[in-house]
Amino acid sequence: MREEKRTQRQQQIENAAYQVLEAKGYSGTSMLDIAKQAKASNETLYNWYGGKQGLFQALVTRNADEVKTHLQAELKSDNDALSILSALGPKLLTLLTGDRSVALNRAAAADSSGELGATLSRAGREAVFPLLEQVLLRAKDEGKLHFDHSGEAVGLYLDLLLGDQQIRRVIGRLPVPSKTFIADRSSRAVSHLRTLLGA
Repeated sequence: MREEKRTQRQQQIENAAYQVLEAKGYSGTSMLDIAKQAKASNETLYNWYGGKQGLFQALVTRNADEVKTHLQAELKSDNDALSILSALGPKLLTLLTGDRSVALNRAAAADSSGELGATLSRAGREAVFPLLEQVLLRAKDEGKLHFDHSGEAVGLYLDLLLGDQQIRRVIGRLPVPSKTFIADRSSRAVSHLRTLLGA
């Protein structure tokens, strides 16, 4: 199968996975259900993803890829750290409050095995957190921020940026944030970070 066609087919399968996930939850979702929804063979899904956990890991990874790729590119640049955070904030907040992230988090919360939650953490937070840590260490080296523990500094930034926005989206108490709201909140997060940790 040509690469372009395979990529298109994978997108169809992954879209189907989200539809089944929202309808049945993680524990009630099977590879056969997804194959039927995508009008694909069960064999194809197992060949491409290795199983249900592999498929959902691919969903989480793809969902976080834009933020991760953006951060990796910025860390190779000469941009100052606070500019990197300013550009990152809207992307990260959009990702974490977006429909796909909400669907994955709802399913993870309902999955008593903890399997999906572990996948979310590993392919999402654990992949992005070290990159954010590098950005804040750059800010410290530049004399823009002062802190003793980089992990705590990253946690503070995420608290300022995200707060309870994601959980309120997950429980259905908040609509999709507007682009204006996201831009303003992202800007305030960096401003408050400078106020709290300014060297």
